[in-house]
Amino acid sequence: MYKYKIFNNIAEDGINVLKSHDFILDENNPDALLLRSQVLSSDDFNKSLRCIGRAGAGTNNIPSEEATKKGIVVFNTPGANANAVKELVVCGLLLSSRGIIQGNTFSKTLDGLDTSDLNSAMEEQKKLFKGTELKGKTLGIVGLGAIGSLVAQTARSMGMKLVGYDPHISIDSAWRLPKEVEKAESLEALLSISDYISLHVPLVEATKDLISIEKLKHCKKGAKLINLSRGGIVKNDDIISALDSGIVSRFVTDFPTPELISRSISTQDVILLPHLGASTNEAEINCAFMACDQVSNFLLHGNIINSINFPPIRLGRTTPYRLIIINRNEPGMIGKIADAIAASNINIADMTNKSRNEIAINLIDIEQEPTENLLDSIQKIDHVLSVRVCK
Repeated sequence: MYKYKIFNNIAEDGINVLKSHDFILDENNPDALLLRSQVLSSDDFNKSLRCIGRAGAGTNNIPSEEATKKGIVVFNTPGANANAVKELVVCGLLLSSRGIIQGNTFSKTLDGLDTSDLNSAMEEQKKLFKGTELKGKTLGIVGLGAIGSLVAQTARSMGMKLVGYDPHISIDSAWRLPKEVEKAESLEALLSISDYISLHVPLVEATKDLISIEKLKHCKKGAKLINLSRGGIVKNDDIISALDSGIVSRFVTDFPTPELISRSISTQDVILLPHLGASTNEAEINCAFMACDQVSNFLLHGNIINSINFPPIRLGRTTPYRLIIINRNEPGMIGKIADAIAASNINIADMTNKSRNEIAINLIDIEQEPTENLLDSIQKIDHVLSVRVCK
């Protein structure tokens, strides 16, 4: 019987997946952790922990390198909140183009006026909030994964021209893109022709401060930048400088900071949202369900999908007994494991092995129940991190 521990508020639809497999809640010795924004440390890695399910795409709140060293699989849920973020990007496009917020603020000052004075005041002042239409403008999309491709599809239906940049685009993501998306050869090239730029990349070392003054100086003058991805992707001091110089005319971000808040109070060129990108009931349910489904599939069968530190692996069950062995990716490991199984006079019915960088995982279906001696002998093989049996 597997056990789990919950951090944050995980939608009940997801937890019901675990309950349906008779998993039980255990705060002290869980096999799995479920979380959203909780910042973990290695102190949270109890001895029996086998996996972590993050109900969301970003995993910078999880010490993944330490988890890998201990053979702990870290899952995320890319695409589960994609529609929610896409819709907020559309909102950001409109907020940055039309005087919606400013017009709303002005309208509240009209309280107490009679109908005649109200209409007169609106007609006199509405020219201050005149904006531009999205149709015919160029949207540059940086990152063409699940969210970026949805943004492209929606923007196309709104009549926008599309240009995309993603040096690491997957085949699956490429299939999802509208054919109208023009490929930019570099980030600088995209910035130079885009009226709007929307960022959809993870926050990793390579993307930290990706949008800095060195990149912003290539922007088409007056461009509007939308960041619903991660705060650290845009260097705040540099975007403020770009706003001061008019290189960028509006900045919409889901990640307020003290300097951006101060700017938004004194000017109208910064629009702040309190991390609303995935804050919909549907997205929370999708993320929770996906995270819990991946965790249960791994614990029950060893199958892995959407792990940030382990390779994807899947094997259909051919016997009631499956060994799941995690080891460091060293030469000769498969032979040593197979020899240990053969020494116990047990036949291997089917098996698969996958590796990723320094870690490897083996799913091995055997024709009879393994003894404790076999499990112990495999565990004692050099570089084996963990061994367990699913039955």
